[in-house]
Order: sequence, then structure tokens, then C-alpha cells
Amino acid sequence: MSTESAKAAPSQEAIVAQFQQLRNDQRNLANSLNTLEMDLREHKTVIETLQAADPERKCFRQIGGVLCERTVKEVLPQLVENKDFIAKTIIMVTDDLSKKGSELNKFKEEHNIKIRGEHLGANGAKGADAENTVENRNVLVSN
Repeated sequence: MSTESAKAAPSQEAIVAQFQQLRNDQRNLANSLNTLEMDLREHKTVIETLQAADPERKCFRQIGGVLCERTVKEVLPQLVENKDFIAKTIIMVTDDLSKKGSELNKFKEEHNIKIRGEHLGANGAKGADAENTVENRNVLVSN
């Protein structure tokens, strides 16, 4: 009989593992978003620089690890297209990140997961322990 109830409800370890997986997914999305935003800034800087350059001027572009010689007029439209694609991708990843955050919060509420040190600063009675919260951060507690 106990095996039937074990199949119905996941174990504490499975819940924690699934929660950690959700957090890792969220962290990976945030890292991807950061990388995309850096790429977007780089594209904008290069586009601004090339717009001021002579269209017939020689420039070099790295494509798949190979340095290719082109002219500014050939490269500029490709860079603008890439920049637009990166901007659209940032919007999609931002949406995915907010959905993952909602999913994570829902999972925390469903399984009554609390992270030590998460709300210590908000409670006045525990204000004296605020200095010690650095040690307790990101410790999972499940009831």
C-alpha cells in the first residue's frame, strides 16, 4: 500500500530535483538573455560605425570562424538584419523567462517550498539576523 502512495506523490528528493531543474532552466534563460543583449549592443555599435564609413571601403567579417573580406555596403544590410533578428529573439527569451519564473513560483507554492534567507529582511523581528542571511541564502526547505 505504501508503494501506491509513493507512486501517487513524488518523493521529497524528486520535488527538490525538479525545483532545481526549473531554477537551472531559469538561470540558463537569464544567461542567454544577457548574451543576446551584449550581442545586440555590439551590433548597434558596429552599425553606427559602418554607417559613417565609405560604402566602398573594405571591411572584414567573421563568419563561422572564417574572416571574410567584404565592402561596407555588402556587410551593413546583413548586420541590420542580424540586429533585428537578435532584438526579436530577446523579446521571445524575455517572455520565456517570465513564463519560467511564473512556473517556478507556482511550483514553489504547490509544493510549499521555502528558501531560507529569502524573506528575512522583510520581517522586523528577524532584522537583527539580516547580517547572517548571506550564509543561509539558497537553502531549500521542504515541509
